[in-house]
Amino acid sequence: MSEFIRETELSQEALLEASMVERPEKNEPLGPLFWICVGWLALNIIGAIFANVLPVQSPLNQDYNFVNSAPSLHHIFGTDDLGRDIFARVVYGSRVSIAVGVGAMVIGFGIGAPLGMLAAYRRGRFDTFVTTVMYVLLAFPAIIAVIAVLSFWTPRSMFKIILVIGFASVPLVYRVIRTATLAIATKDYVIAAKVQGATDRRILMKELLPNIAPIGISFLLIGIATVVTLEGALAFLGLSVNPPTPSWGNMINESRTVLAENPWLVLFPSLALCLFLLCLNFIGDRMRSHYDVTEVKL
Repeated sequence: MSEFIRETELSQEALLEASMVERPEKNEPLGPLFWICVGWLALNIIGAIFANVLPVQSPLNQDYNFVNSAPSLHHIFGTDDLGRDIFARVVYGSRVSIAVGVGAMVIGFGIGAPLGMLAAYRRGRFDTFVTTVMYVLLAFPAIIAVIAVLSFWTPRSMFKIILVIGFASVPLVYRVIRTATLAIATKDYVIAAKVQGATDRRILMKELLPNIAPIGISFLLIGIATVVTLEGALAFLGLSVNPPTPSWGNMINESRTVLAENPWLVLFPSLALCLFLLCLNFIGDRMRSHYDVTEVKL
């Protein structure tokens, strides 16, 4: 009996020592392109938030002296067929696109991430039940569900679009976070925390969450890019915000019929959308390859 107790104590000490070992820091820098992308995203977000106080014309102002005009000093992106300034509409349009992307993923992570962590940590019947429900929802194409709900839920608003896409993203977020938690929950430092008598709340918050966070943030950025693209696709179906409220998606959609005569109507919102998505995807992919799961001390 005494030998068994001694071996148990030694194994607990070994687990504790293993949990105290930190991984070496990554020496590889993120690179200047990463920070350029971060700066561009920050510029877009600042423009969307403070558009009302910036020296930008109202996106609804109609100047019939400059109808379908090319880019000039007075209208640097040109004007549309109603004389509205395209630069102003691109700046204000970022509000809708960014708000839908961020808002929907906040809902998705707010519901899917805690469920994924709990299911992977608790296991048992709770994990089986929730995972089964989520996989059934994943089997049904999310975009079809979003189109169906928004088609019948009228009048449409940005809040409704965010809500519908946010709930549609929950199963995918759940699967990603659950998979990441399953990989981390069997690590030595998590087992050592259990042996030391740490509560489930402490293990979830101190051991699992810090290690899942880099994976979650990376997926969050890529998810925002996907939702922004989805909002643009919904605009082509007439299921985004109602005109004259601008968004990058409905600006591109409204300009299809005059593409040959007024190409800058499509060029500038498409360029803004493309650069925003490119930066989001690059930052998310760079963070995923740069940061590894960081082990924390007990």
